[in-house]
Amino acid sequence: MKDLLPFFTRISVRGDFERVRGELWALPLLAPVTSALGTLVLYLKLPLSNVLAILALYLTIGLLHLDGLADWADGMMVKGDRERKIKAMKDLNTGIAGLFAVVMALFLQVYSLQLVPFYALFLAELNSKFAMLLALATKKPIGQGLGAYFMEGIDKKQLALGTAIYLLLLLPLVYIEPRSLASLLGLLAGAYVIYLSLRNFGGLNGDCIGAVAEITRAGALLGMAVVWQVI
Repeated sequence: MKDLLPFFTRISVRGDFERVRGELWALPLLAPVTSALGTLVLYLKLPLSNVLAILALYLTIGLLHLDGLADWADGMMVKGDRERKIKAMKDLNTGIAGLFAVVMALFLQVYSLQLVPFYALFLAELNSKFAMLLALATKKPIGQGLGAYFMEGIDKKQLALGTAIYLLLLLPLVYIEPRSLASLLGLLAGAYVIYLSLRNFGGLNGDCIGAVAEITRAGALLGMAVVWQVI
């Protein structure tokens, strides 16, 4: 798992780039690490803890996935064939669709954290990281970027192992609090982003995978917020 940290977080450790795609099964194991600081903030109930928790999260994971969400949204909103959509997604300038997507993702996360237990951020990150694994498992890359490199290394064994780890981390919390299952709504949202990417772009790149991660996390927190208020 150590080799994943420099590429999926801002944690300064030395990793072997050549070994990363052989350790993608460990993506769900990153969730306790990436959510730790934000979860601590929520547990301590500090003033503006929901805002501070999101800041702590992005301090840990960086803004690369959020940037990917912006690019993905710009590509999705362009009318025309796949080539035009992919060109818009790869454009270095962020359009209004990308800006709107980023603002909404941040708003939903900050607002939802007020309505859920302190461990909700961990559940959201767990589903986010597992959704990234599912996206890579499609093995349908766009171009020859980093996403394609990672997709080349993933196989059924890695997917099965990653799924087992995901369930081992998820099920204890579901047993303690059944409403935690609401976090799976985020996973459904992430799966829909994968579907939209395949349909509109013919595959996935790093931007698409970033969008999967961000929308899954926001969807998980929103789903839990709704369920916690209703049930």
